[in-house]
Amino acid sequence: MMGWLFLLLPVAALSGWLMARKHYKQRYRPKNSSFNPEYFKGLNYLLNEQPDKAIDIFIGLLEVNSETVETHLALANLFRRRGETDRAIKIHQNLIARPSLSSEQRKQALIELGIDYTSAGVLDRAEVLFLEVLKTPHPPVEAIKQLLRIYQQEKNWLQAIKMAERIPEHRNEINFLIAQFYCELAEPLIEKDFSQGIKYLKSALQHDQSCVR
Repeated sequence: MMGWLFLLLPVAALSGWLMARKHYKQRYRPKNSSFNPEYFKGLNYLLNEQPDKAIDIFIGLLEVNSETVETHLALANLFRRRGETDRAIKIHQNLIARPSLSSEQRKQALIELGIDYTSAGVLDRAEVLFLEVLKTPHPPVEAIKQLLRIYQQEKNWLQAIKMAERIPEHRNEINFLIAQFYCELAEPLIEKDFSQGIKYLKSALQHDQSCVR
């Protein structure tokens, strides 16, 4: 219970602050000035050890706008780190469905949702999301790195090479990785297709001359 309490109290506090500010702005409009009773219902669920119901209420109260996007992302990431990927997915899907997101915020939410799916082992859905990000102008490098991880897990070495070649930083480490991928491609071909296997080995040496397996 204490773990959930520490996790959700910041969200409850922010929800209360945002509603209080809205209440203050509308103080001259009596019909709309009542403090949302759902907030107190959420606190009651939290104190009565019903975190799932509390989460639904607080997320509903946190309208998605420029002030709360980061809060949604932070909360979802906390859930993911705790192994609660279903809850993280729910929050990120809720974010992506909002038309008010900026293009950069949408990219970030798509990447985070893709990481959720990767954590849950649903690699095909994660791949689709990261590829969607790559189709946007100036895609974040993180989407490329996440695809690289997926292709490594799937042993899809050709696609892994394509992604690695698009990563601009840490070229020495990246070239070492690419060389290893070419070696992985070459190894099963040495006996079946010798000429193609040799081509892959030459490509490996071009990326890392010290590559020896």
